Amino acid sequence: MLAAVLGMQVGRPAGAAGPAGPAVGDPKQVLERTVFQTGQPYGDRIDLRADVAIVYGIGPDMPARVKSWRDRGYRIHLMTGVAWGNYQDYLYGRFDGINHVDEAQTQKNGEVIGHGGDVYYMSPGKSYGLFLCKGIQRALDAGVEAVHLEEPEFWVRGGYGAGFKREWKDFYHADWEAPDSSPEARWKASKLMYFLYRRALGQVFAFIQDYNKKTGKHVRCYVPTHSLLNYASWNIVSPESSIARIAGCDGYIAQVWTGTARTSNTYQGVSKERTFETAFLEYGAMQNLVRSTGRQVWYLADPVEDDPNHDWGDYRRNWESTLTASLLQPQVWNYEVMPWPERIFNGKYPSEKDKGERVPISDAYATELQVVINALKDMNQRSNRWDAGTQGIGVVVGDSLMFQRGEPNKSDDQLNHFYGLAMPFVKRGMPVQPIQLENVGLAGYLKGTKVLLMSYEGMKPLTPDVHKPIADWVRSGGTLVFVDDDRDPYNRVPEWWNSDGRHFDTPRQDLFRLLGLGLDTSEGEYPVGKGNVVFLHRSPSGIAHDAKGGDWLYQTVRAGAPSMAWRESGSIVLRRGPYVVAAGMDETSLPRASLEGSFVDLFDAELRVQTSPKIEAGSRHFLIDLNLWKQRLIAASAAVTDVAETSHSWEGTVEGIGSTPCFMMFRAPEKTEVTVDGKVRPVYDELMTLVRPSGGFFWVHTRNTAQPHRIRLTW
Repeated sequence: MLAAVLGMQVGRPAGAAGPAGPAVGDPKQVLERTVFQTGQPYGDRIDLRADVAIVYGIGPDMPARVKSWRDRGYRIHLMTGVAWGNYQDYLYGRFDGINHVDEAQTQKNGEVIGHGGDVYYMSPGKSYGLFLCKGIQRALDAGVEAVHLEEPEFWVRGGYGAGFKREWKDFYHADWEAPDSSPEARWKASKLMYFLYRRALGQVFAFIQDYNKKTGKHVRCYVPTHSLLNYASWNIVSPESSIARIAGCDGYIAQVWTGTARTSNTYQGVSKERTFETAFLEYGAMQNLVRSTGRQVWYLADPVEDDPNHDWGDYRRNWESTLTASLLQPQVWNYEVMPWPERIFNGKYPSEKDKGERVPISDAYATELQVVINALKDMNQRSNRWDAGTQGIGVVVGDSLMFQRGEPNKSDDQLNHFYGLAMPFVKRGMPVQPIQLENVGLAGYLKGTKVLLMSYEGMKPLTPDVHKPIADWVRSGGTLVFVDDDRDPYNRVPEWWNSDGRHFDTPRQDLFRLLGLGLDTSEGEYPVGKGNVVFLHRSPSGIAHDAKGGDWLYQTVRAGAPSMAWRESGSIVLRRGPYVVAAGMDETSLPRASLEGSFVDLFDAELRVQTSPKIEAGSRHFLIDLNLWKQRLIAASAAVTDVAETSHSWEGTVEGIGSTPCFMMFRAPEKTEVTVDGKVRPVYDELMTLVRPSGGFFWVHTRNTAQPHRIRLTW
């Protein structure tokens, strides 16, 4: 596997010792396929051999931490929090002589929202972004290649502080209104929260652009952010899609992981965690933020999560679900392989067998993680082929999903006005895409989309210009399914659809006008140009809570788009070159895809050969099709570089996380001799175990060390 990724490397001389870290001379490291973030300096137990180390925090020790990772061969990025951090210099006036404590996000009862002590979530004032630039300058001086401004988050329950009230006066030219006093006040508070973090980010982006002009460098700017779906579910407002339209923005890290994806939703009347399905939709939402924009996105997955009280088995199962969901987005092949490796490889969490006992990571999980991390460098495959349900289905989402998440009249607590439309199709094995409303006017954005499900329950269009591209798409042959009972109280907030000469009761009426439909169109099916509009006068969240609602919606949509080649499946399978990514659906009796041939599952720490593995309900797989794999090295829980092969030998430089298993699988004869650093290793000695089954495969099992070893196989 890694031989295919790295080819014949020019790095350390064979057998030479040297610093750990990515191989010097790896031509593909510049692609930044894999990254990780850490607040620690280099350590043997957290050296993941990714392409990029993202150094976290802009404190005084940051330059030394940058140097410690650069000395190990990494490309270096910098990440710092936007919403909160150790920013006391700003709070207490040491930055500009002005006390900014009243810019802390504040709840109705007067309590500030923070991380303990005087570390607060900020309601960013006019100079807050400029303060962040001061710390960013230290990172630029240290020579970082990119800056990540993490999590611009304004909690919906905030909006009561003096700083926020000042900004309200400046923004609306009117006195502050309590956000929970009316739907109009809630809407206005959310729009202001959205604006404040967009302004702060714009200040930092402009600062870095100016630095680039002065120095001739090209330091890039990214925003690690939760998905729109999660922020709306967790009652947080963030600039989200508008970030990509700020000059100087280069893209995002999609912060999707077990903690976000295990948030419950409702399907067929049952409310529960659906980690895989939710993660699949979250990753899809993030990919659709950048599609057609020229921006980049990395997908994050976390082998544990922020809650330290789940057991290792729970973490592992949910990581496999989120990782599988991320791999089912073939347009993306860059990954943040984990945040905080220090808490994964040095931390202790409850044992599966005894929840009262905290234990370190198991050898099996450490092996599996490293096998997968190495494989993620090889995901830019030319061929991608689905074995799944119907493709081309989109569900429209917009940034204002975050605007109706507080009192009064909060929209569905679990965001089921979205999940009620999406889940009936995901559960039938259909790779549904969340379509970002603000992006529909981009050239080619709706290409490949055949059916759009849409509602203005729980969200509203922020501008009227999104309706014409949708109407044009319908006339060109698309099927629009609009599901709404028009009862959302936010339809009546003063906005563009009921002002400046427009007198619509709901923004849906403006869209229907452009489609040539009447303002009082009743439920039914209407041909429009070459396409079709299906109007269902029902609440999407009501459909989610109905025990038969998902079935009804699917059958209704299918009848409204008869020209579609409808196919249902109990699984979603994607072939990415020789890799096979597969997820089996639960809550369905539909038959699942079958796999024929010989495979190895990279989620199997022992890398055993499997013949025609079955996809079961709830199962997750990251497979290599051995019939399509042409390299001698198939998989390894270590980074392998400087590979050299002949018809009778293979050798490579191997290194991994200190004191973890090194498990390597080869296509090689049974009678193979192994040497390490030029010395023959006997079978079953303290360092090495050799497993020699039949079938032309050969396993080497040893221990990883931070220093490189030269392993040679001859036959």
